[in-house]
Parts: sequence; structure tokens; C-alpha cells
Amino acid sequence: MIPHQIQIPIPIPIQPLVPCPIQISRLPFHRTTPKPSNFRLSPPKSQSTHQTKTQDDGVPADDVKIIAKFRSRYNYIRVLEVSKKVDHPFAGARLLLLDGPGNIHSISYLFRSLTNTYFDAFATLPPILPPGPIGILGFGAGSAARLILDLYPEAVIHGWELDPSVIKVAREFFALEKLEKSYPDRLFVYVDPNTWEKLRQCLRKGGRIMVNVGGSCVEAEDSRRDGKVVMEATLKAMHKVFGKKLYVLSLGNRKDDSSIALTGELPDLDDWKRALPRSLKFYVNMWVPYSG
Repeated sequence: MIPHQIQIPIPIPIQPLVPCPIQISRLPFHRTTPKPSNFRLSPPKSQSTHQTKTQDDGVPADDVKIIAKFRSRYNYIRVLEVSKKVDHPFAGARLLLLDGPGNIHSISYLFRSLTNTYFDAFATLPPILPPGPIGILGFGAGSAARLILDLYPEAVIHGWELDPSVIKVAREFFALEKLEKSYPDRLFVYVDPNTWEKLRQCLRKGGRIMVNVGGSCVEAEDSRRDGKVVMEATLKAMHKVFGKKLYVLSLGNRKDDSSIALTGELPDLDDWKRALPRSLKFYVNMWVPYSG
């Protein structure tokens, strides 16, 4: 079964020396806009001076546990677990890091699906798609898939991942195996290095592509192509194909921004909002036409 709507999550970085700008509301619903999620390690508690913590503070090194660390054919894979007791937005989170700079490719919490990161924005896409399965290219450990399956009982997801080691880690440390058993008729995961060649033929009439195109928050492995350069190149390439039917949603600020692109004509915004959980409605008004 081939998907006809494509979502393409691209990693958010973990920057060990940059403060974390993400804001987490303690209310039942989001009251602040999620920003690019950066992760910063601070010195161990024994070396830290006592002061009131804010969300910009790093996580003490002794509150972060490295569960797995190894190199696969494609990635430098690390799985981190942040203590539940630490005063930080990532408290209790399990993180999947890939690549040299340590970009976040997946994040999960034990008792909630919403992450207050860009993964949540992908969960706004299903209501504006025609009937049919949803494809996720760059499946990672399944953050976007888990949220969509939880929010939309009729959703069927086909996920592709280039690196078989990432899927192995996802099944062992991110409960992907349990998720697959829970949704045997709604979740299908494949390892396929040729996914991009199949993209165009998989998109049906009325289908859409939503992709995190990155931004200055993405720490690139190649110093000559930072996150901003990659973002602009990606948007220009998409604009050549989709023309005026390309919209952009920006998170963060100019110094530490990240953007998501959406193809196709925007639907009626009020109808879109009515189809979404209250905690995701605010994303709808953030889309603007790509201006080049």
C-alpha cells in the first residue's frame, strides 16, 4: 500500500553550548508558540552555583543518561534520557540524536504524545488531506507517527527510514515495536534508501507535502552549508515545482529559527481549525505564502 500524502520531518538540533529557547505551558493547552528545540548540557550539580532556574538553563550533566551510543553506516546514533526530576522542558524526555552535530530526530515522553516541538505541527496536516494513507519520510523513532495515530483514529501511516539501525533503536528504546503491535493495520515501517525517487508518483491529486526545511537553528556538519543556506535552497527547489502553492510556517527568531513548508492551496482556515484539537489550532494562522 503506497501513501499519497507525504510528511517529511527533518531534525532539530541539539546544541550543547546554546541555551534552550523552548517554552512549555503548564496549562492544559499551549499558550506559547513552540520554538526550535535545542538541548544544552550544563556542568554537574556539584560544580554549579545555586540559583533560580529558568527554561534557558541547561540540564546538569548528571541528570542526563546516555542509553546507547554507536555509529551505523549512515549515522552517529545516541539515545539520551533526561531525568524526570530536573527543572527543564525536556524533563522526562527520551531523545534520539543523529549526525555529528547531534541533531534531535525524535523525542518522546512516557505519559504524553505532544512534545511542544515542531513534531506537533505535523499533526495539523491530516484534516486537510484527501482520504488515503499518510507517508512519513525520515521516520526516525516515530515521534510524528505516534502523535498522529493518537489524535486521528482513522489515520494509516507508512513510514520510511534510510538507516535500519535507527529503526532498531526506535523499537528497543522508543517503544516503536509496541506501537506497531498496537496498530498492525495502521502503521507500516520500511527501510528504503530510494524513497525520494518515489515521492512524486506517491502523491495523489489533492495530496500535500509538509516538510521541516530547517533554518539557522540547524547545526550543519558542513560549515559551508549552514541550516539557513539549506533552508533557502530547499524552499527555492520546492517553489520551482509548486509555484504559488507553497506556504511557510516559521518558529523561533532570526538568530535561532526553524521553518516548515506546506504545498497546495491553503484550505478554509476556520474549517481547518474546527478539525484540530484545541492545542494545535494556533498553528493554522501562522502559514504565509512563500515570497522567495
